[in-house]
Amino acid sequence: MKRLVVCALMVAVLACKGERGGGAPATGAALGLDTAKLPQFDEKAAYRLLQEQVAFGPRVPGTPGHQKQLDWMVAYLRERADSVEVQSFEATGPKGEPLKLANVIARFNPRASDRILLLAHWDTRPTADNEPDSLKRKQPIPGANDGASGVAVLMQLADVLKRHSQPLGVDLLFTDGEDYTDAMYLGSEYFAGHLPPGYRPLYGILVDMVGDQSPVFPIEPTSQQAAPEVVDRVWRTAEDLGLSRYFPRSPGTPVDDDHVPLIRAGIHTIDIIDFDYGPGNAYWHTLEDTVEHTSPEGLGAVGRTLVGLIYSG
Repeated sequence: MKRLVVCALMVAVLACKGERGGGAPATGAALGLDTAKLPQFDEKAAYRLLQEQVAFGPRVPGTPGHQKQLDWMVAYLRERADSVEVQSFEATGPKGEPLKLANVIARFNPRASDRILLLAHWDTRPTADNEPDSLKRKQPIPGANDGASGVAVLMQLADVLKRHSQPLGVDLLFTDGEDYTDAMYLGSEYFAGHLPPGYRPLYGILVDMVGDQSPVFPIEPTSQQAAPEVVDRVWRTAEDLGLSRYFPRSPGTPVDDDHVPLIRAGIHTIDIIDFDYGPGNAYWHTLEDTVEHTSPEGLGAVGRTLVGLIYSG
């Protein structure tokens, strides 16, 4: 759903800043990445994964598209990851309706003690509540950017991780129920409340709405408050890779998103998000969230940055 946050994040988030989970290096010198030795991230392949998801139709819990997407993700990831877990759970919607939801967790290099968590939500919104035509607001959005784009990046990253061994353990989390009307980030709330025993990743990165045709990822203020060392590591990596035009060191719009439950659980997590989708964010939560309004460019910028983070150790 992603709500705008008009003031600083709640005290509960600030309390998390002292807990373990911020294992990224302190601010300072550039990482000095040898870009020639980094695995390549194929943004065109990632974009095809975005298109495949939209072709399933809306991925609203309880719909055929939702089940098709789940089956497709699990099959794809099982061909690539060391292990794949479907974390099935039930929730209640805002009108008391029962919801059957599923997070998907894919693990790479499972024996590594130093791990990072990368996540994206895979469901789509059941109502186009920002649609200018009020008669169409009860229709589900296509979710090309808000849903498919983050998943496409992580699934293409899974292909990179299968082909290239990693110095770190990497966990990919695909959350369900992030965008179910007034019920927010149900999947990340469930995951945060059911962490594996002793699971403390060094940090987490949420990837959301990264498929805009003019992608820019300013620093999301909630992320900066809760995990400034992770923000610095990500933005320095992008700068070392020549991607600073996509990752400006300027504040963006504060957003309530899937990273918040993880922050509350003590995992230093940030949100890479371009919360300016179309002119004046005009396509967000509308029927215009279509493939035609997306591009591979942002997928590539985020994907290459994640590769740089993982393979710099």
